[in-house]
Amino acid sequence: MRVTWDIFCRVIDNFGDIGVTWRLAQQLHQEHQCAVRLWVDDLSSFHAICPAVDVSAERQCVTGIEVYRWCDQTVAQRAQESADVVIEAFACQLPEDYIALMRKKQKVLWLNLEYLTAEAWAAQCHALPSMQGAGLQKYFFFPGFTDTTGGLLREADLLARRDAFLASAEQRRAFLAGFGVQPLAHERLISLFAYANAALPSFLTALSQDTSANRLLVLPGVMQEAVARWFATDTLQIGCEYQRGNLTVHVLPYIPQAQFDTLLWCCDVNCVRGEDSFVRAQWAAKPFLWHIYPQHDDAHLVKLEAFLALYRHALADDAQQALNGVWQAWNQGGDISRAWPAFMAHEQTLQSHASCWSAQQNKHADLATNLVHFYHDWL
Repeated sequence: MRVTWDIFCRVIDNFGDIGVTWRLAQQLHQEHQCAVRLWVDDLSSFHAICPAVDVSAERQCVTGIEVYRWCDQTVAQRAQESADVVIEAFACQLPEDYIALMRKKQKVLWLNLEYLTAEAWAAQCHALPSMQGAGLQKYFFFPGFTDTTGGLLREADLLARRDAFLASAEQRRAFLAGFGVQPLAHERLISLFAYANAALPSFLTALSQDTSANRLLVLPGVMQEAVARWFATDTLQIGCEYQRGNLTVHVLPYIPQAQFDTLLWCCDVNCVRGEDSFVRAQWAAKPFLWHIYPQHDDAHLVKLEAFLALYRHALADDAQQALNGVWQAWNQGGDISRAWPAFMAHEQTLQSHASCWSAQQNKHADLATNLVHFYHDWL
């Protein structure tokens, strides 16, 4: 019989939580032949990245995965039995009635899939158990960038598909044309997907005053409103272009998750946020700017530095300084107009580095595979 998995997801920041859990559910089903149920409390955000999702349905099947609307009062009744493996994504709390089903079944692997971090303590805490009573243990599973962690989400054919796409200028042209984007041959193409960011005006100014032409592809979110203010207009119209100096802005609609990777592959630089797009930017093997999820006590800056320390390690000092300068300014509301020229002065070096980093990370087992192996070792 196939191993059954229940994945529980509460949508906190619109797309990150559901983005990670949906990718994981698909990979477990498609590559590891697992029977997966995905419990989600916000189907509207899910629909934005996967148009096949019916926002009105309490239960539906999407590409072979059972999708349930998560309501604490009805989970146990609908589930009827606990899965073999239960994942609470990012410390979301399971309903007590469902935990009762787990106690009844007894032989259940309970995993808390944690947020991604490069901090050293994550490896020390990875896969540690915590007693939950009545014979149940919960294990803390940390994604990460080393073999001592749970790895990163990466489909088996992802890099091969990326390389085949990048080898075809025609595929790139056709994909971009589908969104009305027709970059000129000499333009640098940049994607923008970020949280509200005080550094944005200076970033737009830097791009407009750059010695190279830049085309900025702005994805939906609060950034579209901020870009509109910079252009002194009320709103930006999807599919329209706005220009100032050496900057042309093209406004994109919501892009299904299945096409998001392709967009990142098309661009020369990617501005990403949170966790899901952060990881996909690394697999795109292009220079990128990460806007980490802000925390009120600035704990995110510690996490930012932990990743930067890993990522920049192989770079020469001047390239490290350029990378660090623009990332810190982007995440602390600094003046990007000063940091951007230095960053772009090392563009080719950073491109080579991004490719090497992607290849290095590809040597590690991926997150879904590690989860499956962990289950079989636990049995």
